[in-house]
Amino acid sequence: MTTTGLPVGSDGGGVLDPAAVQDAIEYCYERGWTDGLPVVPCDQALLDRFLARTDRDPDDVVFAMPHLNRHCTVRLAALNAAMAGCRPEYFPVVLAAWDSLAAEGYLAKGIWQSTTGTAPMLVVNGPVRERIGLNSRGNVFGPGFRANATIGRALRLTALNAFGLRPRELDQATQGTPAKYTLCIAENEEESPWAPLPAEYGFPAGQSTVTAMTIRSVVHVEARHTGVPEQLLRDFADTVARTGALLHETISACLVLSPEHAHLLAGAGWDKPRIREFVHGAAVRSRAGLDRVGKGSVSRKSRWRVPGDHPDAVPDREAETDPDSTVGAGRVHVLTSPEAVLVVVAGASNSGVSAVVETFGPRGDRPCVVPVGGTG
Repeated sequence: MTTTGLPVGSDGGGVLDPAAVQDAIEYCYERGWTDGLPVVPCDQALLDRFLARTDRDPDDVVFAMPHLNRHCTVRLAALNAAMAGCRPEYFPVVLAAWDSLAAEGYLAKGIWQSTTGTAPMLVVNGPVRERIGLNSRGNVFGPGFRANATIGRALRLTALNAFGLRPRELDQATQGTPAKYTLCIAENEEESPWAPLPAEYGFPAGQSTVTAMTIRSVVHVEARHTGVPEQLLRDFADTVARTGALLHETISACLVLSPEHAHLLAGAGWDKPRIREFVHGAAVRSRAGLDRVGKGSVSRKSRWRVPGDHPDAVPDREAETDPDSTVGAGRVHVLTSPEAVLVVVAGASNSGVSAVVETFGPRGDRPCVVPVGGTG
């Protein structure tokens, strides 16, 4: 698909003709190039401004889906970023997001086509946040900031236009999520009491990065009631361990802590490793409770949770290795390890509201942190 070469008329003095602009937008709608919202028509001159922001060849492949026999080049990524409303200076972040998703590996397995309705979440760190105006503070998951909205949207438009992942066709999401439109946040490094996410994985201070995560949902936790770290973290752990999240044998999560909660924990001497360790230990379900919702066993083939009387049912790994469980008889860890919990600080310093992001992984593997490259 291409929108380059679309006629967008002017009055001769450089003022765009609104009727011509509307015609170009409708042209994009007619060809199915939108996510339901209007897109920015892109001519060759605008496309060239995006391509000038990277040293990569326009024909280089940034992402491939072999099972669909389709791929996305730098040129296609730039075209969709322009259509999404990005400024050219955002494009290196978009490319880093694609690189992170490629390293994560889930999309190549078709997970964006899943009935679960997964979506990407991007976490941006480093100086690029301020340089392009990414929001890391109030309403961080909400609207109002061009860079956040359009960078995330660029990925979805590419999924539609380069890979054909359209709803009710190759995208079989039963209900989907608003995150399918866009979900890009920046970490609030300035108000965090800890080193930012990339520093935990060897990236130096001052390095701009993108970390992409395939997610299912964002669940907010209202916790204004306590100043006791253990009580606060048990509240988070209970949200992590909700039975509705347990499709597979185990799950993973990203805690997006508001600065207020982060400082409460840090002020009591808690660092990120200790938080991960505590949440891992507290995120448990009773086996009886799992049985009540039909998730007390796992499938021999898929390792998805199933009722104990399912013909393919076998005990989960915790029951196989320790019949009494490490957390007491009849109780089950829902997280594979402390490393299955990531910790990010974002949002405003105005209330005790944080979020549990239910991720599709990694379940203890290193997150896919990628440096932002580009020129200019």
